[in-house]
Amino acid sequence: MSAETNGVPKLDELIFGEIQVLLAEKRTALSSLRTGIAIFALPLSVLSVLIATSRYYSIGKVMPLLVPLLLLNFGLVVLGSWLVYRSIRRFYHFERRIRELSQKYRSIAEFIE
Repeated sequence: MSAETNGVPKLDELIFGEIQVLLAEKRTALSSLRTGIAIFALPLSVLSVLIATSRYYSIGKVMPLLVPLLLLNFGLVVLGSWLVYRSIRRFYHFERRIRELSQKYRSIAEFIE
């Protein structure tokens, strides 16, 4: 980062730095979204396997195993949904902040779009 003669960084460099941090946070939100989708998809695949193989077992005999599995799947669905919701909110928050900076500082707007 280059500095002016008095040692103070230029305003544009500070804004670019802030935008870089916001973009890094945006990437983190997207990776959290990807993780939430994967966690959400796991119970669905487990349940689809259970449904596909249901003719090979009796529900009454496997109920002690099925109830904890369904509770675990419910917990994973809740966790995945929360991660997706939180990631989407954070993503739009960072996007809105970047847009505000580009509108406020027109000299760097051409680099952002």
